[in-house]
Amino acid sequence: MTNRTQQIRIEEFDYPLPDERIAKFPLTKRDESKLLLYRDGKVSESLFKHITDYLPNGTLMVYNNTRVIQARLLFRKETGAKIEIFCLEPVEPHDYALVFQQTERCRWTCLVGNLKKWKEGLLTKEITWKGETVLLRAEKLKTCGDSHLIEFTWDHPYCTFADLLDAAGVLPIPPYLNRETEESDLKTYQTVYSKIKGSVAAPTAGLHFTPEVLADIDTHGFGREEVTLHVGAGTFKPVKSETIEGHEMHTEFISVRRSSIERIQKNLGKIIAVGTTSVRTLESLYYIGVTLASLPNASAEELVVKQWMPYDEDNNQLSAVEALQNVLDYLDRNQSDTLVTATRIIIAPGYTFKIVRGIVTNFHQPKSTLLLLISAFVKGDWKTIYDYALSHDFRFLSYGDSSLLL
Repeated sequence: MTNRTQQIRIEEFDYPLPDERIAKFPLTKRDESKLLLYRDGKVSESLFKHITDYLPNGTLMVYNNTRVIQARLLFRKETGAKIEIFCLEPVEPHDYALVFQQTERCRWTCLVGNLKKWKEGLLTKEITWKGETVLLRAEKLKTCGDSHLIEFTWDHPYCTFADLLDAAGVLPIPPYLNRETEESDLKTYQTVYSKIKGSVAAPTAGLHFTPEVLADIDTHGFGREEVTLHVGAGTFKPVKSETIEGHEMHTEFISVRRSSIERIQKNLGKIIAVGTTSVRTLESLYYIGVTLASLPNASAEELVVKQWMPYDEDNNQLSAVEALQNVLDYLDRNQSDTLVTATRIIIAPGYTFKIVRGIVTNFHQPKSTLLLLISAFVKGDWKTIYDYALSHDFRFLSYGDSSLLL
């Protein structure tokens, strides 16, 4: 099946981004960042701390509460060669919450830096945890594409994998910052509401929120709800193919509480997603509901939203209320209070939004799937927004300024 969306040429989503416009560090006060406002084709600007002045009545804001893990482990071979192992996704156990509680062993899909220097054998690293020395070993079991299945083992019955990452891991900041991770990033590269460990990149639209802004949102009577999507390294992967048909979307873990789905269903038409990851999670809920219409007892694997599923007309017949009800019924049948699955959804021009009515988002890289998502939301008008931001001194990418698109 080829659709018009698949034929989109990525070069149409290029723009000049000088290095000096990429924010290398965040502002000292997060909420002093600039906020671009886009509504009905008109662009203006304000400061992020005044965001409540622009939210429509009855808004329910949906945040991604994922927490970035210190996913980079640096090993040194006896030869002196440095090998970096970047933990992408847990394999054994496959569940994020469980893998961080593991003691003594676990397996992850990883990227390996300086791979040519690690042909075989174990890598070892001594880690100090609670005053004790723990020996961590890494073994490469098999290669799948550009990633590798790595088994970690360590010699302590009480030290968990989460403890090891906290003690020895390095926080992975975006490659385009062209700098090493600094102590300050441990705090500034997390949202103030991050809770659930699992991301290798921050949902950066959330970095602008401060306790004061959240309190202001509550005072004005706007709703706040949370979902979880663990952001993968694929979020930084530029589209290399000429048309987006050749781009393979990465799989990302999502988890949404039953109570959140109910609240989203009750507030349809008023949902503002904080960040593209929240958008992807919310829109994926619709297509999970579509799958359940024909496969009411679908397995977790069958519920994973496929990349091109939204572009098949047959998959767009349900109302959002019906689709979300299917998900709620599924959870009830399985006596579960949380939907746990994954998504590979690609949102690009030609996509029809089912749940999201507004987006808070930063300014994204040229030729990225995130820019495609923004273009889909503003019906192709992304250049108006980006031209304004470039000519009005906005800061770009993860630590940069943000926009409110309605």
